[in-house]
Amino acid sequence: MDKLVIEGGVPLVGSIEISGSKNAALPLLMAAILIDDEVTFTSVPDLRDIRTSVMLLDLLGCPGSFAPEQGVVVRRAAELRPEAPYELVKTMRASVLCLGPLLARLGQARVAMPGGCAIGARPVDLHLSALEKMGARFELEDGYILGRCRRLHGARIHFDFPTVGGTENVMMAAALAEGETVLENAAREPEIVELAQFLRSCGARIEGEDSGIIHIQGVPLLHGCTHAVMPDRIEAGTFMVAAGITGGELLLRNCPWDELETVIGKLEQMGMSLTPTPEGVLARCNPDRPLSCVDVVTRPYPGFPTDMQAQIMALMCLAEGSGIITENIFENRFMHVQELVRLGADIRLSGHTAVVRGVRRLNGAPVMASDLRASASLVLAGLAARGTTTVQRIYHLDRGYSRIEAKLNAVGARIRREKDED
Repeated sequence: MDKLVIEGGVPLVGSIEISGSKNAALPLLMAAILIDDEVTFTSVPDLRDIRTSVMLLDLLGCPGSFAPEQGVVVRRAAELRPEAPYELVKTMRASVLCLGPLLARLGQARVAMPGGCAIGARPVDLHLSALEKMGARFELEDGYILGRCRRLHGARIHFDFPTVGGTENVMMAAALAEGETVLENAAREPEIVELAQFLRSCGARIEGEDSGIIHIQGVPLLHGCTHAVMPDRIEAGTFMVAAGITGGELLLRNCPWDELETVIGKLEQMGMSLTPTPEGVLARCNPDRPLSCVDVVTRPYPGFPTDMQAQIMALMCLAEGSGIITENIFENRFMHVQELVRLGADIRLSGHTAVVRGVRRLNGAPVMASDLRASASLVLAGLAARGTTTVQRIYHLDRGYSRIEAKLNAVGARIRREKDED
């Protein structure tokens, strides 16, 4: 198992290229199951979950290949198979996104209950109840979801909560269902818009994906296309924080702007300067204005993203004053707090809120990552801490950040990857 050893205290200066979005690429790859043709995805990030998804597509009968420079090519399926085995998908939450496409194409699916980060229950009941309204029937057997239907049909579906995965799963299934499907209180994340744009390029009839009410008119078949994956807004936000927490200046190339409006607003409120330029977004601290803590409440898009909560907490650890962070999406997403405290942070937890009081400095220490974004927050804190910080269990980090230590080292960080002898 690998770990990162970080020698902190160096301002980061230079430019970083933002990779393609993991959260957009994973549902796009599962959407390839719907298409009886070759599909090419470019700007695909080189991540473990991407490679696992390509392996899963191959097992399902959609042979694919991945090369970091060329992207992913998914070839026409000779014979689709309905099973996504536990051995392959146990570490990847997005595996459940093959459920809707398999039901739409085959009328059956056997999908292992998904794994992933331990940040909360994230149940799939919203996926299943929505697909049941479209004609599917489900059983749970030995850790697998067994789904069957004659043919999916359109339905009016109201989500109790704007679930991203549920919206994606049902939107894909509805693309080939008979009749019209209307999704109410649907998720509005940029990755939802991206999926709809891709499906439209393949011949789907979808409207309203950015409004919370999505109309999908089913079509008999979809054709292939070439699609470039959008840049990763969470990676971009993470590197914005890296500039702020180290007192540096980073030019973020291929950086989304509109999709990060809420994050940018909070960082500017703290005292950072974020400026769009023809080359990218320039992220830096204002030397005449020290950073100050703010209050943050995570909400579904367009609110502040839960995937940036841990990173902005790390930044607030070294800001002036105090701020309250309220986590409304996942119940276990404060597991990084005790690790930040090990570095000298002053954070108090009470239920779904964390009170952060800024300190003058952090000091290096061994810490352990519990999930993907917690890993990022510990790396950020280690970049600013005095001395050496060792981040263990970075396999979480490798699920969502492509070559993060190489990107950071190129702008002045001192990070090395080592094998953890434990």
